[in-house]
Amino acid sequence: MYVAHLSLHDFRSYASAEVALEPGVTAFIGRNGQGKTNLVEAVDYLSRLQSHRVATDAPLVRSGAPQAVVRAAVVKDGRQAVLEVELNPGRANRARINRSALPRTRDLVGLVRTVVFSPEDLTLVKGDPSDRRRFLDDLLVLRTPRLAGTRADYDRVLKQRNSLLKTAGIARGSAREGALATLAVWDEQLARHGSELLEARLALVEDLRPYVGKAYETVARGASRDDAEIEYRSSVPVDGPLEQAILDELARRQKDELDRGLSLVGPHRDELLLWLGHGSDPGEERLPVKGYASHGESWSFALALKLASYDLLRSEGDDPILILDDVFAELDSGRREQLAELVAGAEQVLVTAAVPEDVPAALRGVRYVVAGGAVTRDEAGDGEAGG
Repeated sequence: MYVAHLSLHDFRSYASAEVALEPGVTAFIGRNGQGKTNLVEAVDYLSRLQSHRVATDAPLVRSGAPQAVVRAAVVKDGRQAVLEVELNPGRANRARINRSALPRTRDLVGLVRTVVFSPEDLTLVKGDPSDRRRFLDDLLVLRTPRLAGTRADYDRVLKQRNSLLKTAGIARGSAREGALATLAVWDEQLARHGSELLEARLALVEDLRPYVGKAYETVARGASRDDAEIEYRSSVPVDGPLEQAILDELARRQKDELDRGLSLVGPHRDELLLWLGHGSDPGEERLPVKGYASHGESWSFALALKLASYDLLRSEGDDPILILDDVFAELDSGRREQLAELVAGAEQVLVTAAVPEDVPAALRGVRYVVAGGAVTRDEAGDGEAGG
């Protein structure tokens, strides 16, 4: 799978942009603030309907414009389809395939699959649990697109339930009784959607685990595949029916939830634990990556998580599109060359860099210069090593 053409209208800094793409490696070279990351961000947005840089759609629409459009011609198994999403801040977005409107925008999710490497990846290791939950859920949706609906339903129920908990916590008499009766209805919905999300996460972590170990061994010099471990920690017991486990824990924690006006049980409270393990010595204590790993080890673990995602998706279907967004400037020369060699064989790799020298020699390919709002193919630089 690869993107053959990208069209942008009022997306980020671009009033309009048309970029022809090919299989293999394409590098976008430009100083910071020139718009190179905006190009690859648009491709990634088509994949997940989310940006890897911001939490909402509003910053994606060019200042002063009413809407933005991202359109891409995508080739899969020799057949081409045109995917399009229209971003409408404050209103519902719209999606089309070959100019035919989709009933729901989220039906576009997963038709293009991307894996993004960026400087922000370090938050997977050093950030909050929510960053790791988002990593899992984004990968879940690419792997099983229908779970985008489950994720949206769970978030909707959680928001409504939190609002009710705040009301019920201060209500008295019959008003409190009514609020608690309504809360029981939301409990059932939270347990239903939450158990489906939890089951999928547990399966994903189990499937991802061996890929993480293998990837860490590859990117961390001198490491073994047993050095990197991941573990899912749930807020409910997972050794029985998950829906009932959530309901039981909600009943047990109800007083605490009413006191705090907050849902304390469910997948939104879970954590993906990252461990630097014992390697070849079973007697060596494993330690959490966050707080104990060096900067280099943290980067290696973050890269391993992304490489593992790519390898897992690849094992289950077409090669995802790999996006390397300003990542090489963050890596030492050894990790830079290792990463380049690992991903060079992907069907399509999109690279951004401030200067040509940041692009490793292993990633020779098409080169575009991005400057002053223009994206211009550098015919002289095509196929050159980084420099």
